[in-house]
Amino acid sequence: GNVATAISGVYEVANSCRFNDDDSPKLTRTFTETGGTRDSSGTTWTISMWVKRANLGTVQPLWSRYQSSDYSTVGTFNADNSITFKQVFAGSAVGVLTTNRRFRDTSAWYHIIFVWNTGDGTAGDRMKLFVNGVEETSFSTDTNPDQNLASTWGTAHEMVIGNSQSTYFDGYLCEVVYLDGTAVSNANDFGEFDSDSPTIWKPKDVSGLTFGTTGFYLDFEDSSSLGNDAAGSNNWTPTNLAAADQ
Repeated sequence: GNVATAISGVYEVANSCRFNDDDSPKLTRTFTETGGTRDSSGTTWTISMWVKRANLGTVQPLWSRYQSSDYSTVGTFNADNSITFKQVFAGSAVGVLTTNRRFRDTSAWYHIIFVWNTGDGTAGDRMKLFVNGVEETSFSTDTNPDQNLASTWGTAHEMVIGNSQSTYFDGYLCEVVYLDGTAVSNANDFGEFDSDSPTIWKPKDVSGLTFGTTGFYLDFEDSSSLGNDAAGSNNWTPTNLAAADQ
């Protein structure tokens, strides 16, 4: 009873989505929208997700947009269990962050935020990565994009969650958010540190955020439509994902 009383006001995440790489699962969407609250040059966006890994030591993409020699990978776990955030144009990497940090805990959820904000006059602030409420600052590769450089993410080409070409993510995702036209300066819109255990990062309700024209919120609460956008109509198409994966 005392425990129930203590946690009654805590925000609870109801569902996640399981990505079993043996099934070749993915979510896809082709964006066609332009203008509105989305920066027309694609210079400003934020991606947030909670991730639980199920397999280590292999290359596993979280999100990607691939078109020949121009592609974005918004979070790829590498074989050494680091993570890379990358934009490539014409075969050349124009923006890359690869962490020195290793993500080896398969029993825990990681909250990861990727920020693209090339309108910023400070080169080191144009790409940011937050893990469990704290900005990552230690990178084995840190290549800053040019000011006002547009990314390929959110442009009129197929975007994929859980897959990039022939490789697949193996694990669980929940509270998947894309803020179109917004670059957050910290992680506080998505989570908070526990008041009693200040090293524990926990989720907050994100339904009131401004998602923008192509923005979306995947809460995985509809098992018959796991790509449903809970914030609007930017729904995703599931492939090899069934109700049992909710």
